[in-house]
Amino acid sequence: MHTDFQLDRPASEARIVVAMSGGVDSSVVAALAAKTGAEVIGITLQLYDHGEATRRTGSCCAGQDIRDARAVAERLGIAHYVFDYESRFRESVIDEFADEYMAGRTPIPCIRCNQGVKFTDLLTMARDLGADCLATGHYVRRVVGEQGAELHRAADPARDQSYFLFATTQEQLDYLRFPLGGMPKSDVREIAKDLGLIVAAKPDSQDICFVPDGDYAKIVKKVRPEAGEGGEIVTREGEVLGEHKGLIHFTVGQRRGLEIGGQPEPLYVVKLEPETRRVIVGPKRALAVGAARIVDVNWLGEDYVGEMTAKVRSLAKPVPARFDGETLTFDAPEYGVAPGQAAVLYKGDRVMGGGWIAETMAAEAALAA
Repeated sequence: MHTDFQLDRPASEARIVVAMSGGVDSSVVAALAAKTGAEVIGITLQLYDHGEATRRTGSCCAGQDIRDARAVAERLGIAHYVFDYESRFRESVIDEFADEYMAGRTPIPCIRCNQGVKFTDLLTMARDLGADCLATGHYVRRVVGEQGAELHRAADPARDQSYFLFATTQEQLDYLRFPLGGMPKSDVREIAKDLGLIVAAKPDSQDICFVPDGDYAKIVKKVRPEAGEGGEIVTREGEVLGEHKGLIHFTVGQRRGLEIGGQPEPLYVVKLEPETRRVIVGPKRALAVGAARIVDVNWLGEDYVGEMTAKVRSLAKPVPARFDGETLTFDAPEYGVAPGQAAVLYKGDRVMGGGWIAETMAAEAALAA
């Protein structure tokens, strides 16, 4: 069981810091790092500690998970430290999550967490400890190319997390290691079982760790009480069809929960207007997007210009598209594209870069432009 951590010196002389969330993936990374003979230090960031979430199976970075990470470190005989980042996480991730929903956008807090607390603060901590690298349990691959480290999809498409890591900078990528990127999840659990780690059968963490029961609206209202203000549900032509109990209950592309019957065809949320508190609905064809304006672009593809594919939702398949540095144009209409989501660009399996969707252009308008 040998894993290449792509170190610049013999492992016996190196120090590896492992981000340990208390789950099976990061625990196995710590075990693989220890097997190399390097000095290994596990670090866990306590990100939140509020009620039900700390006890829920499948949470991360709180309560039982911290105890699990500590138990694994003891089993492996490595140092383990816990740092309280609850305030930083609340300000940079949870508060922004609430603000994005109130602004009518669709937030992706996991990317913001990687972008900030995990790959900025934790990486700085690892450097301060004199580590040769920071290793995590993400399912992506770090491939050393002619011009340096590149970010690639995981070998197992079902586990790939590259969409959530598009904001990783080149400097961070040079220092990060992702030893699970070439493995299927079944192998990871088998390693944990063989080593007798208590997390071998532990369920995977939820997509959004701080939402205990999947009720996003409840979390938003807790942080921003004014978020529960209602408004009108209207057609694109302005016809009022009903009322809603707050924009935070809706996202673009949603069909369920509108509670407006008697229509000639199914209606979907096509736009949210925070300034008027209106939910605008229309037929599915109204969701067709031909292009999107992208902001805060992080580019990892040097000066590459050519054919690419774009992924605009974590579970969506990458589709052919063109990008001019600001506008992403789809070769065919794409559905379910919403402001606040990330657009990630690929050349084959390599992540070329990505950014945040600021606004979308209907397919008809894009063709006419």
